[in-house]
Amino acid sequence: EETTFLASNNPVDIFGREIFIGLFFVFCHGLLQLSQLLISGYLKSTISTIETRYGLSSQTSGLLTSFNEVGNTLLIVLISYFGSRVHRPRFIGCGAILVSLAGFLMSLPHFITGPYEYDQSIRKKTSLCYLPKSCHEAPNHEVLLVMFVAQALRGIGGVPIQPFGISYIDDFASERNSPLYLGILFSLTVIGPGVAFMLGSAMLRFYVDIDKVIGEEIQLTNKDPRWVGAWWLGYLIAATLVAVSAVPYFFFPREMPKEVGREKARSRKEDGKHRAEPREWEEFPLFLSGFPLVLLRNLRHPVYLLVVLAQVNLSAMVAGLATFMGKFLERQFSLTASFANMIIGAVNIPGAMVGIVVGGAIMKRFQMSLRQCGALCVLGTLLCVVLAFPLLFLGCPTQKVAGIKIPSWKCNLHCNCPEKAYNPICGSDSIEYISPCYAGCDVVNIDAVKNSVLNYTDCSCISENGIAGSAKPGTCGTGCSHLLLPFVVLSCLAGILASTSHTPSFMLILRSVQPEDKSFAVGIQFMLLRVLAWMPGPVLYGSAIDTTCILWEKKCDKNAACRYYDNDLFRHRYLGLQFFFEVGAFLCFVTVYIVLRRQEREARNVAETNTNPEKEKLAEKSIKNPESKV
Repeated sequence: EETTFLASNNPVDIFGREIFIGLFFVFCHGLLQLSQLLISGYLKSTISTIETRYGLSSQTSGLLTSFNEVGNTLLIVLISYFGSRVHRPRFIGCGAILVSLAGFLMSLPHFITGPYEYDQSIRKKTSLCYLPKSCHEAPNHEVLLVMFVAQALRGIGGVPIQPFGISYIDDFASERNSPLYLGILFSLTVIGPGVAFMLGSAMLRFYVDIDKVIGEEIQLTNKDPRWVGAWWLGYLIAATLVAVSAVPYFFFPREMPKEVGREKARSRKEDGKHRAEPREWEEFPLFLSGFPLVLLRNLRHPVYLLVVLAQVNLSAMVAGLATFMGKFLERQFSLTASFANMIIGAVNIPGAMVGIVVGGAIMKRFQMSLRQCGALCVLGTLLCVVLAFPLLFLGCPTQKVAGIKIPSWKCNLHCNCPEKAYNPICGSDSIEYISPCYAGCDVVNIDAVKNSVLNYTDCSCISENGIAGSAKPGTCGTGCSHLLLPFVVLSCLAGILASTSHTPSFMLILRSVQPEDKSFAVGIQFMLLRVLAWMPGPVLYGSAIDTTCILWEKKCDKNAACRYYDNDLFRHRYLGLQFFFEVGAFLCFVTVYIVLRRQEREARNVAETNTNPEKEKLAEKSIKNPESKV
């Protein structure tokens, strides 16, 4: 490999080839991380749709989104330790294949389950009032099993991709080119979540069974609350992209020559051979024996521990918000799933990226000390808390639904309405009814050309001047769409300000631990973030959301997906958790700043003592003779 690579004797030619191959690896790795994040973000963009399709609670869907962290956490320490002792590109390629397989598995439930069924009581007069009670829904145990296995595989496959790729680039890149390569890599990957939500927005515009039914048979529009988009389609696209991105990794050498010439390249390769000796595996027990001591040494460091706790708070907040923000916007402002994802992908995620860049730019511009980094974190989280607080009150009330928020009269007793009926209509009295049956409607008017319902008439529960009223298909909505813009603007600004603490908080960790513990400290940091934030965060948010449900879908007398939420309670508990975590991060950063200021003052006193011989002599005298006064 080295002979082929360095076949030319021309140093310019060698340098040019090194740059080309280095950039090619960076491009491949950026594309792989982008496509990997595409699968991760796409799940969050479709979570509310998957809940509707398979009757899942938010707690279950939250557990599903965080389950990939289980496989990742179990292997991250082991894989990271042996990272420099294996063929890293091939390990990355194998991991990418597992991630691709996980993506294809995530779409499998669509193909092993029957067509999507919903309440279609619109054809005949009798069907408006009666649906036969039956329990033919197949349990979703197989669907959940497939999805959880896919998530575990994605977590395992993702373990070697980022750490191996970054270390591989850092090994072959020169000191001059390494920042350039990493900058290109991160710029390609940070757009992944935004692209994922935009992909979700596009895919959810298509009907879920677009591959099983023809267009004329689709009676719903994407504005209908019963609509389910083609959630599975994006997984096929993202998984295919991951598989294509994995191919080049099986052709990269184990160690690429260092970008400084033939001799350094040869010594690098020889060094790689020595590191690959099997005896290295015998060192792992020694690593395990020293693990507790190094762990305790870092956890006892107040700055390191407090910064990690602050990041745990922020990460738990982001994990929950990213998973359920789409669902929140849908329910709070009566948006379609597609439009909600477009807002997140085009506004919120780019805003967070801007905050990260601004935080790094401020640090570079002012060459900040540790205390100044702590002050920047305090300021960013404080302003975030100030902007996030009004969001608790900026939302829509629960729509007026007969039988839930509005008392249900005996006008529909003759209809024998089943619990499972769900075909929302909006009455001419501005009250929403779960189905035409619950409104006591006797007549349905259908547009034969468009194969859609025009309206329902002779509805005994809807009274207009003593005469039976009418209703139109679909939900009445929450009626406060004018609040959407200020909500999006405030939430985006809060995200930007919270993100400004991202870079300075990492610098606080890297500069506060001992140099030999840096890699280990970062590894422990990410392990704690996984265990304390990314894993429990979505489950905690999902459980809080479930407590605000006021009407559950019934499947075989068991609760499935939630039909209606108490919007005020939903907003207060969902955004209340966000506010709680932001305050927690703020308090941690304030404590970090106090500790750093005290350390800086002590260091200044020591420096002044060392520069003043008289004070130093007096200090020594006081140490020898404690009774003497300095």
